[in-house]
Amino acid sequence: MQAAKDNFNQDKSFVQVAVPAPLYSRFDYLVPPGLDPSQLQPGCRIKVPFGRRVQIGVILAHSDHSSVASNKLKPLQSVIDSQPVLPADILELLTWSSQYYQHPVGEVIQAALPVLLRQGKPPAVKGQAEWHLSETDADVNEVCKRAPKQQSLYQLLSQHADGMTDDMLNQHSENWRAAMKALHEKGLVYRTEKSCLPEAVASPEPGPELNNEQQHIIDSVQSHDDGYRAHLVHGITGSGKTEVYIALAEQVLAAGKQVLVLVPEISLTPQLTERFRNRLGVRTATLHSAMNDSQRLCAWTAAACLDNENTAELVIGTRSAVFTPMPRLGLVIIDEEHDGSYKQQDGFRYNARDLALVRAQHANIPVVMGSATPSLESLYNTERERYQLHTLKQRARAQSEPRIELLDLCKQKLQEGLSPRLLQAIDRHINNDGQVLLFLNRRGFSPLLMCHDCGWTTACRRCDAHMTFHKGKQLLRCHHCGAEAAAPQSCGDCGSHELVSIGYGTERIEQLLHDIYPDTAIERIDRDTTRRKGALHTKLENARSGQARILIGTQMLAKGHDFPNVTLVGILDTDQGLYSGDFRAAEHLAQLITQVAGRAGRAEKPGEVLIQTHHPDHPLLQTLLHQGYGGFAHAALEERKLAGFPPFRHLALLRCESVKVEDGTAFMQAAREQLDAIAIQGVDVFGPVPAPMERRAGRYRLQLMLQATERKYLHAALQPWIQSLVKLKAGNKVRWSLDVDPYDTY
Repeated sequence: MQAAKDNFNQDKSFVQVAVPAPLYSRFDYLVPPGLDPSQLQPGCRIKVPFGRRVQIGVILAHSDHSSVASNKLKPLQSVIDSQPVLPADILELLTWSSQYYQHPVGEVIQAALPVLLRQGKPPAVKGQAEWHLSETDADVNEVCKRAPKQQSLYQLLSQHADGMTDDMLNQHSENWRAAMKALHEKGLVYRTEKSCLPEAVASPEPGPELNNEQQHIIDSVQSHDDGYRAHLVHGITGSGKTEVYIALAEQVLAAGKQVLVLVPEISLTPQLTERFRNRLGVRTATLHSAMNDSQRLCAWTAAACLDNENTAELVIGTRSAVFTPMPRLGLVIIDEEHDGSYKQQDGFRYNARDLALVRAQHANIPVVMGSATPSLESLYNTERERYQLHTLKQRARAQSEPRIELLDLCKQKLQEGLSPRLLQAIDRHINNDGQVLLFLNRRGFSPLLMCHDCGWTTACRRCDAHMTFHKGKQLLRCHHCGAEAAAPQSCGDCGSHELVSIGYGTERIEQLLHDIYPDTAIERIDRDTTRRKGALHTKLENARSGQARILIGTQMLAKGHDFPNVTLVGILDTDQGLYSGDFRAAEHLAQLITQVAGRAGRAEKPGEVLIQTHHPDHPLLQTLLHQGYGGFAHAALEERKLAGFPPFRHLALLRCESVKVEDGTAFMQAAREQLDAIAIQGVDVFGPVPAPMERRAGRYRLQLMLQATERKYLHAALQPWIQSLVKLKAGNKVRWSLDVDPYDTY
């Protein structure tokens, strides 16, 4: 039989292709006669027949052999690229990621490519159109006397001597293209193409003088710049970690290499980008999900150095930027390395921080991570000497650390969740020209509406949760599945009109403070107030400038922002994080409190932090108060060790959701049986059990957890298990996913 198969494959050429499909396979295709094999390089895109459709796949390998008889293989249709769009190092990282996270390689590669490349478009840099007025002696009013739209557009352009891009015109005028075309045909305007990247800053700004701690870190990193080494900078808030990043990047850029900077949130990207550009003066590309497809392709292509006129030396981006090709990469920087936003929570569930370390190791270059609240995994790795630990214990501009106090809420009469002491402090700081930041990680007006007469509540019909009341828009919104409904005027059970709002959110706090301070500028920053394009940037500028005297917000305010005028930080509710069932809950709460508290007193004025709680004697709060984050982390690591949780053991979580609970139960029971049959030593299995929120978005959720003392044992079980899971007939009635190194067990 084997001989017959070899005869079929004799004198034939094949390519192994990754196709964007949820299948744990690579697919062989025949190379048509006459096609030059040199065109079939790994990393090139090709069109291939797949089922009833034509798909765009990526070549993984070119071979003279195939395990499938050639009479059963289809020929590839066409080759899109003459050169690989995914260079060898990125293709290696993606295939490694596919194996580690047990995710189909075609979908992994799909996730790494910009949308336009997935659609088969060329990796070409296309600049923005920019419109200018032509030099002409023509009387515009006469030429356009019957076209008021053209006159108006001409007048708008006359106010912008440097020209206007399409984006600028969209902000000022609707349906302007027809009028612009007419002006162009009349010779009154002309079009140029503006580079998709901002120009390099001609005269970079000088930086502040570095203190001894900062200089010591820079010297230490540079002394190990001959290969891979992971450095963790544990610096208190305001200690100048960014200045360390900039100084290190400057040295690498001067050597003609590129720098990749990863940040956890889009909100941090513009601020950090501007700071790096102004200080380093280099062409900088940004990559994040708020960009349109053309902008993203442009930045990606510039980073890959595919166009000599549009080359980015510095790339700053969020999670997916870790896959950006950078042929001269010399340094990777991971800001706020502890942040959960680096973990992709659906589809290809990778952790960008961990993959950045793998990429740096493959490239044999240094990687620098920074945080005021490092993850317990990273601190554990410093203890094992896998990472080198550096500390910054003093604030960069010699400011004093803020004074922190716990406010006991027991037996206190609260005003919309604010204690008398906190209200007095707000008044004092406002009167002393300070800026106040109030943190509450709960948006909306109140968590639920309840009938005062019978106790009926506004429960979500699709989730095991209540719907949040948003008073401004008079609607109920489920923050888990997104379901919305008009706010009821009467009880759904007894018809009573006595509906009361229970609890409080950022919207409710904002209303209270508007009532107390009607003439004071208040800015609320949460997902509800920043949906409109540009809203977040405007609100953050108002916060940074001090124009907004009171800031109210969720964790969007906690991450890396520098608000120099803030003198008082109030943390309104810590209790919801003290007794969570998730094993990372205490770590998340400690990080959040430390990060938010660090927004206070970052300039000349001293800072004050007030933390409201019903449990002031809780060990976590007492440890943070008296020993800081370092003391908490040491104690938390000891608890994790005793409990057998990461970083001392390694986890994988099988999640399943189904419309009918019995379908999910059948699949998970079959999955458990398959796993028990594999029986890998060193792997413990727990479940299946219902998820902490059993029903969400109309589906019942179950999960099954694997724990292993060593990664090799865990992956020895996962590889054969995933192959058996895809064959289970019970899997056709459910949605299931495997999460390796889950960030949470929710």
